[in-house]
Amino acid sequence: MSIRSAIAMLWAKRSAARAMRAAMQPAATQLNVLRALLATGRDTRFGKEHGLGHVTDHASLVQAVPLRDYEGFRPYIDRIIAGEQDVLWPGRPLYLCKTSGTTSGAKYIPITKASLPNHIGSARRALLAYIARTGNASFTGGKMIFLQGSPVLDRKGAIPSGRLSGIVANHVPRYLLRNRLPSFATNSITDWEAKVEAIVGETMHADLRLISGIPAWVQMYFERLLARTGKASVLEVFPNFSLFVYGGVNYGPYRSHLEALIGGPVDRVETFPASEGFIAYQDQGPGEGLLLVVDNGIYYEFLPADEVGNPGARRLSIGEVELGVNYALVLNTNAGLWGYEIGDTVKFVSLVPPRIVVTGRTKHFTSAFGEHVIAGEVEGALQEAVALNPCEVAEFTVAPQAAPPGGGLPFHEWHIEFAQPPADMAALAQAIDAALQKRNPYYKDLITGKVLRPLVIVPVRRGGFAAWMKERGMNDAQSKVPRLANDRKYVDGLDAPGTQ
Repeated sequence: MSIRSAIAMLWAKRSAARAMRAAMQPAATQLNVLRALLATGRDTRFGKEHGLGHVTDHASLVQAVPLRDYEGFRPYIDRIIAGEQDVLWPGRPLYLCKTSGTTSGAKYIPITKASLPNHIGSARRALLAYIARTGNASFTGGKMIFLQGSPVLDRKGAIPSGRLSGIVANHVPRYLLRNRLPSFATNSITDWEAKVEAIVGETMHADLRLISGIPAWVQMYFERLLARTGKASVLEVFPNFSLFVYGGVNYGPYRSHLEALIGGPVDRVETFPASEGFIAYQDQGPGEGLLLVVDNGIYYEFLPADEVGNPGARRLSIGEVELGVNYALVLNTNAGLWGYEIGDTVKFVSLVPPRIVVTGRTKHFTSAFGEHVIAGEVEGALQEAVALNPCEVAEFTVAPQAAPPGGGLPFHEWHIEFAQPPADMAALAQAIDAALQKRNPYYKDLITGKVLRPLVIVPVRRGGFAAWMKERGMNDAQSKVPRLANDRKYVDGLDAPGTQ
């Protein structure tokens, strides 16, 4: 073992032990976080308006602070952008993180001096947890590629703004800079397709050992890399490639195609980063859930997902949650977000320590016929069906078809872009439908009651989703294809479907 690897191993074990100590007392740890947030936030404009100085625990927080989504926070954000100080957190934020979603348009999330270590430190914890668990620190001796937004910040206003990954790129520790790719200049290219080509050219001869990014964009990078090099697999280009770090989406639907591109399985670490804070990371083997970051500047609340939008919705602390229940996440953070509905839903697979799986978005679901199908269900159904009907899925989204052009019963329409189509498309559709019925009893009742007909697959031509995202200004390293919607706003905008 090299000196670098030995140091990394020692650091990793200490970091993992410290994180686990906090996680084994989640309620007490979270109460300490809440009290620290209140002590700092009570004298802000928001704190005075909401009486944070009188809040002492979870119950009094619920009474004092109403739930808000981004639109509810917009008046406060507008005051910050206008230059006002002490609005949500003392002073002014260091940055405004610009994020473009499919539900609220452009959003500007504050990142403060206090909250920046949450983003950077929690990401570091994820890598250290992997080293502590596996004993593999070899990737620290080679190059690491991070597919991310541009590090060039917009400095026209009083507060610099940019994408989260671009902001974080400006704070890479010195010990990582020597091994980090791509270069600042390449990372600053704004057009995503041109940027990927430049990254390929800059990295194709490097000793790549780790890559981090959203699976869809890593997939594009791998495809361009193999096209440029003429190699059959990524492992032929990078024989020491051993670790894939990703977040933001479920890996399952991409797995078969990515492993085909790579030339075999490699270790992977899943993370749950968001502009509002780094929420969780994988500290155990795949499929065992993500460890909730309970001690680093975020106090969590959990709304039962079926109560979202209800004025009387229960706001539960971490000590009140149950296994297997779908919860909407609410954050209180040291960036000054209070009672903030982030829009993600999770389920707990372990309570002590608290580990979660991400199940979807509160605004991304299909319930046009009363079925309330969520992202975790469609992703799981597709993954199960692909295992039975070998094929490679590049991307997909699901929408209701309430008025079939030829008449007949309505159905769910699955728009799927295949890297390798199945031998029998009808068999794949049947398998997905059966798997979805197994996961969602409401959907099953609608099928068996002949309110819906079984789902229909619409093949999307290769590159169709990438073109769709580019048209909407979503062709960057952080944008993701919505898995499903309650209407046809996504699929009606796709390029004309067709076969590969």
